[in-house]
Amino acid sequence: MTAKGNAPDVKLREAEDEDLDAVEQLLLASDLPIAGVAESLRNFVVAESNRALVGVAGLEVCREHGLLRSTAVLPAWRDRGLGRQLVKRIIANAEARDLRALYLLTTTAEHYFPSFGFVTTTRDAVPASVRQTEEFRDACPASATVMCLTLDRNAI
Repeated sequence: MTAKGNAPDVKLREAEDEDLDAVEQLLLASDLPIAGVAESLRNFVVAESNRALVGVAGLEVCREHGLLRSTAVLPAWRDRGLGRQLVKRIIANAEARDLRALYLLTTTAEHYFPSFGFVTTTRDAVPASVRQTEEFRDACPASATVMCLTLDRNAI
């Protein structure tokens, strides 16, 4: 796979219960929190190559909003567009669920997510259902950048 192309040997699929250990290992190796992952695993997308998990991105549904979380790609698979594919898939899944907006917290990628349409916002502007998630309350530091992508086409 080239930086601008798709890997012919990588498959994106919905996460299954059996993926939990591999997802958590990848997240921990990427210094990302695993709090709440098990409860939302069925809304995660994984990237798989030769039956090995090489990337992951998660969606935590919070009523009519969502939290994009747990986006990670193994170092050997970075800079190939795989992270972009995973994030686009999560956005598409959120749109398919008719979610109004997707939020995220980041300490390292605040310059990456605007390319998807995310804009920086404040914690106070985040709906209570998202602020009540374990990742938002406890797992991410208060210094994390908060970003939002509006999905509700009527709100634009």
